[in-house]
This record gives sequence, structure tokens and C-alpha cells, in this order.
Amino acid sequence: MTRTRAIDELLAGLIDYAGLFPPAALGMRDAVHAFAQYRAGADAWALGRFVVPAARLAEFSAEATALLTEGNPWRLSVLAGIADAEMIAQFNRSHAGRAVIDSIEAKATTIDEIHALAAMAGAERLVYVEIPLGGSTDALIDAMATHGLRAKVRTGGVTAEAFPAALAVAHFLLSCARAGVACKATAGLHHPVRGEYRLTYAHDAASGTMFGFLNVMCASMLIGDGLPMQDAVALLYERDPAAFHVSDDGIRWRDWLVPVADIRAARARAANSFGSCSFEEPIHDLKQLAML
Repeated sequence: MTRTRAIDELLAGLIDYAGLFPPAALGMRDAVHAFAQYRAGADAWALGRFVVPAARLAEFSAEATALLTEGNPWRLSVLAGIADAEMIAQFNRSHAGRAVIDSIEAKATTIDEIHALAAMAGAERLVYVEIPLGGSTDALIDAMATHGLRAKVRTGGVTAEAFPAALAVAHFLLSCARAGVACKATAGLHHPVRGEYRLTYAHDAASGTMFGFLNVMCASMLIGDGLPMQDAVALLYERDPAAFHVSDDGIRWRDWLVPVADIRAARARAANSFGSCSFEEPIHDLKQLAML
């Protein structure tokens, strides 16, 4: 299938590669070489950042140095906390022109912790704050808005219990839209459309219900355009690939449309990336659905 303009806008730099993390859990060497391969491949336009814990930056440098080239820097998103600020600054200085940490992913459970994390943000560095879903979601996201931080939601894991309720995810997305806070999602988003999938790559792995990244991305963009909460939940529950239609006009879920001219702006203010331990799986599934 010829790529549509809607797919071009929706997927551009969308998938942050988290091959170090379960269920892939690759070693640093394998993950780094896989990322280099994806950057050189035909689908590189959909590839975002390499996700790495701050504690493994030295290991990353040791494995990646021979692959980094001047003038074409790798973009990294680093899982970090306040204590890692100087390490991150030193990494950027020593890898200037070849690799750059331009995104930080941190965790917070209180407003005070969010205020503290604001010190890590900068004009050339985004800070995403992962928060628990629950009664304090609105207040925590409001605190992020005060500092220009971004939110992060965990949408799954390697056990069925790690997947939150669709209502909780919809509330998170609505809170972000109301506060004007962009966000990203992570975990359990290997597939475009919600369904039953194996939770790990083990031959005897159990299956569970996973969110689809199309469901989450469309819900995020459409909530900002007035999609009611009950429809947002229905969208997150949607299992029928035929309910999604991508074309040069835009991306449509049932009667709701995000025009192609609005997708880039919608991503900028809504969910603008997702982390996946597989880059190949999301691309393969889109091709299987004739969306790519």
C-alpha cells in the first residue's frame, strides 16, 4: 500500500525504541545495533529516540561509540531523576554532534516531586513525568502544566495486572488535554489495535488484552477536539481494525476525523510518542492491516 499523508503525519518519529526493557530485554550491544539498523532502514522515518536508563549511559557509550557519526546525532530519552542531572549534562558535552539526550523520563507521585523535576527541563530538553493513575491525576498534571513539563502514562507490562482500565487512561488523556500538557505512553503498545496478544516473547507466554497504539493516539488527539469521555473509552476499547481509516484526508475512527492538516499540531499538544521494546512489531502489524 502507498503510504498515506495521514500515516506520514501520525507515525513520523512516533516510536521510541525501548529494546533494553521487557519483554525484549535485550543486552546493550544488541539493542544499540538494532537501533542503528532501524535508523538506516526504510522505516526510519517512524523511529524516535533510543530509551536508556541513566545508570546505563556509560555502557551505552561503550557499545555505541563506533556507530555514532558526526552531524547525524542519535536522540536519546533517558530514564532519570534529579541526581542524574550532571551525568546527563556531561554526556551531552562529551557526545556533542554524535548523540544527544533531549528527553528525560522521570517518575513522581507528589506535586513537590514534580516541582523539583522542573529543574531538569530546558529549551532543548523535554521532561516527561510518569505518574500513577488515580485520584490525584488532575492535580499532578496541573503541576506539570505550571512548569511546562509533559506527562507519561504506563499502559501495560508483562502481566495482565499491569494494564490499567480504559477509563483511567481516558481520564489521564482528558486531564492532559484540559491542562494543555503533551504526553507519551509506554509499555504494552506493540500492536495498532486493541486485542488479545501474548504478554511476552516466551514460547509459553500467557495472553492478555493490550491497548492498541492507534486507539491511544486517536483518543488523545480527538479528546482535544471535544471527543466525549464515553466515546474516548469506547475508542480505547475498540477492537475492529476496520473502524480506523487512514487516507490522504486524515485519520478517522468511526464518525470522528482528525484532518491530515491537523495531525501534526494534534500530536504536538497531545500524545506525541510511545515507547516500545519492539520497533518491528508495530510496523509489521500496520503493514498487515494495509495501513502502511
